[in-house]
Amino acid sequence: MKAIVITKDDDIYKSELTDISEDQLPEGNVTVKVDYSTINYKEGLAITGASPVVRKFPMTPGIDLSGTVEESSHSEYKVGDKVVLNGWGVGEVHPGGLAEKARLNGDWLVPLPDAFSPKQAMAIGTAGYTAMLCVMALQQQGVTPDKGEVLVTGSAGGVGSVAIAILAKLGYTVVASTGRASEEAYLKSLGASSIIDRNELSEKGRPLGKERWAGAIDTVGSHTLANVCAQIKYGGAVAACGLAQGMDFPSTVMPFILRGVVLHGVDSVYCPKEKRLEAWKRLATDLDTTHIDLITTEVPLSEAIPTAEKILKGEVRGRVVVDVNA
Repeated sequence: MKAIVITKDDDIYKSELTDISEDQLPEGNVTVKVDYSTINYKEGLAITGASPVVRKFPMTPGIDLSGTVEESSHSEYKVGDKVVLNGWGVGEVHPGGLAEKARLNGDWLVPLPDAFSPKQAMAIGTAGYTAMLCVMALQQQGVTPDKGEVLVTGSAGGVGSVAIAILAKLGYTVVASTGRASEEAYLKSLGASSIIDRNELSEKGRPLGKERWAGAIDTVGSHTLANVCAQIKYGGAVAACGLAQGMDFPSTVMPFILRGVVLHGVDSVYCPKEKRLEAWKRLATDLDTTHIDLITTEVPLSEAIPTAEKILKGEVRGRVVVDVNA
């Protein structure tokens, strides 16, 4: 069967599409015939070796997959069940979804919601599921549509695109931050009311700025996150889930102790199953499925490696779904 395999020998890092046998699959109590996987920013890092995402070699990347249970000794799943997987270290320490089959721990799986096809579930993927977790975090902190504008950074990416669509459907006024002015029409079609240039946020700023946003979803980190926090209105909140600009956070305590701002970290990898199920349930009602095709590009497994390289260069918008059987 076909799979993307990453190897590292004598410091030579290589990713290639190759054939593997089923007996090379790892231990696990559920075997899934994979229909679709995805290319996220993390796959870009893993496949290119730009960051030490992969911690065990050889490794098949792919933090997402959707497919059909082929074998199972897990109490919750039987042959023929449709399932989705996001995270749990898959594609980093456990072979992932960019292969025709995957063997996994059934505790990591969630049932495919009836509202989505396997392809649509991957159009959502970890990015969309993370976006939903971020929206849930803002709501938990009391950020409601009547409080004011909500900012989404890295808005043309996967998390940003889905976050805009969800927030807009829920009645929020969404401002999209992007470095790609050419994507203005795309972002407004998802529900953004206005666009700002990411350069307004990406350089070193003041510890406390003018109050602008009731809340924000940040996928960027570094100076951008610091500036976002400095511009949140009193009692507002930021859901932080990414580090596209960097993993540093050059801020001060001033927004938090003078304006009561909450910085809510969002983890999608080891998020408890109960919250995962709630996020997927919410996606089925809060995400307008007419937007899914708009934000999605489909590629065959043979194009996964060059697509991963493009995503790090900022040449990909929205979501990339991989048909592993094409």
